[in-house]
Amino acid sequence: MASMSEMSLEGLEEELTCSICLCLFSSPVTIPCGHNFCTSCLELTWEGLSGSFSCPQCRTTFKSRPQLQKNTVLCKVVEQLQGRSGIGKQEEEEEEEASAERGGEETPIFCDSCLQAPAVQTCLTCTASFCAEHLRPHQDSPAFRAHQLCPPLRDLQQRKCQKHDKLFEFFCTQHGSCICSLCLLEHKLCHTSPLEVAKANAELVLKKKLMELHNQSERTAQLITKVKTNQSQAAETASRKRDLIRSEFSEIKALIEEKENNTLKVIADEEKRVYNKFDYVCGILGNKKKEIQSLTDQIEMALTEGDDVLFLKRATALQRTSTKDAYVPAIEMDQNLMHSTYQAAINLKETVKQSVPQSNPPPVKAKPTAAPAASKTVGKKAQKVVQQIQGTSQVEANTKEKKKAPKVGCHLPSWPQGHIAGSLSFFHPPGPLGPIPVRCSPTAPTTGAPSAAAAVSNKELMESFMKKPREELLQYAANITLDFNTAHNKVILSDKYTKMAVSDTPMNYGYHPQRFMDCPQVLGFQCFKRGIHYWEVEMQQNNFCGIGICYGSMDRQGPDSRLGRNSSSWCIEWFNSKISSWHDDVEKCLPNVKATKIGVLLHCEGGFVLFLAVGEKHNVIYKFKAQFSEALYPAFWLFSSGTVLSLSAMKN
Repeated sequence: MASMSEMSLEGLEEELTCSICLCLFSSPVTIPCGHNFCTSCLELTWEGLSGSFSCPQCRTTFKSRPQLQKNTVLCKVVEQLQGRSGIGKQEEEEEEEASAERGGEETPIFCDSCLQAPAVQTCLTCTASFCAEHLRPHQDSPAFRAHQLCPPLRDLQQRKCQKHDKLFEFFCTQHGSCICSLCLLEHKLCHTSPLEVAKANAELVLKKKLMELHNQSERTAQLITKVKTNQSQAAETASRKRDLIRSEFSEIKALIEEKENNTLKVIADEEKRVYNKFDYVCGILGNKKKEIQSLTDQIEMALTEGDDVLFLKRATALQRTSTKDAYVPAIEMDQNLMHSTYQAAINLKETVKQSVPQSNPPPVKAKPTAAPAASKTVGKKAQKVVQQIQGTSQVEANTKEKKKAPKVGCHLPSWPQGHIAGSLSFFHPPGPLGPIPVRCSPTAPTTGAPSAAAAVSNKELMESFMKKPREELLQYAANITLDFNTAHNKVILSDKYTKMAVSDTPMNYGYHPQRFMDCPQVLGFQCFKRGIHYWEVEMQQNNFCGIGICYGSMDRQGPDSRLGRNSSSWCIEWFNSKISSWHDDVEKCLPNVKATKIGVLLHCEGGFVLFLAVGEKHNVIYKFKAQFSEALYPAFWLFSSGTVLSLSAMKN
């Protein structure tokens, strides 16, 4: 029974072979079509597929990826088969070790009669080996002529039936074992054949098996060649697509560089135009100066004339000569052109940001055939960006067109055109445009809700700053100037844009998208996105004003444009003797403070702003706590005429 079980397992070896790796199953799994594969082989075959999962053997397609479950029955059968193979291998190894111990040379077969001379023949009838001397009776005597002789054989006992002590003469195909003539009775229902016939049949089967293995080897070699070819094609496709993508991005970069050069050329041409006008005016003024100097020299020469008649003649002629005062025409850059050019660059940047994803998604593994689709997607994005780049050139053609104010905090300053009548003397910045500081980006990533530990830390930080004297706060001093672009039409700026007042009549300022339209308010030119900053404001006349901070995205017109009446601003207001804090349209009345100088301390990372009364006692008027999400600007609101606020010059 043991031999029958062993024979059955060996017959199943072909059925227990994975059709992918052509080896015995390793952790076999069964898919819905009924075929079995190694888990690792099937995972490798389906790797990178997002759909169209098919059986590698029958090509049955499944809509979704089948759930793979281990086939425990097949696992046990494979383990039993591997155990049998392990026993056979152990026996072979033992024979090899014995042969190695014998020195690798086969020992001769000795004669069973004398036990000394090497045997030359073996008698299968006598089941003994004989040397030439003792073999002579088998050759000479007729009694031994029927005995079957053959070349010397070793271990004749292994060729005998242990049950009947007779030589094997037949082979039982069903049991796969050699039997003697007496065993035929026990195997009468089996298919038996003589050893010679069984050997011939087995040779035919092995030759056929050898041919099949040869064919399988050739097919495997062809599959390896095909897989390597597909691998090379995939690498070539990826390389080709990389080159195409590089070409697309190179074209995009070239278009952006061309746009940048054209935009800078517009600014350079405008600068050259204004510079040439200034140069021309300087030339005229130089000639005027020479004319005045010449007339001065003539008068001085006439005053040295001693002859009365000649002096009177020269004096009469010189008195008739008149010179006009030097006149300098208003020469300014085209602010609409400058702003529209800068706005075009901002629009292009926003377009590129929208076209290019900010966070890269995880790479999706796909077949090589999916590469053209990816290239097509990149091409569409590139085409969209190119169209946007080409479209921005229309902005420069309409420089005189007024646009609706966008909610952004970045802009170039447009200085006041001409002199403004009033009792205050105005400062005109040097150069065509004056100093243009770099503005902050108005937006910053919004942080999540702070943890309890962070809240406690921020509270302790704020309390530590509330206790600091003014001398320590001055190390964070910031020199603030006012932004003319944001000033309401009734707000007058002076003293190098550090002083503000309210006029009874509108000043007719030029249009700017950042200008306040309804409330007499103005913002500081500097913005703060991180760090600690401190500045001071002096209330010179009239206590009808508001001092605070705001986001650059705060509305410029409408009810929400008032300081403290929205979620984008924080301020303290003085309404005569009444003091109150405002944020998100919520008012809180505060104790009266008689200080005329107010200090503002902004801690961006700490998320708080302190309003301090600067004087003999450095008292805290109010504190705001908030998670700031944008850049912050100093903000000022002057309620009525007569109100004057000044920004104190801070020494760093």
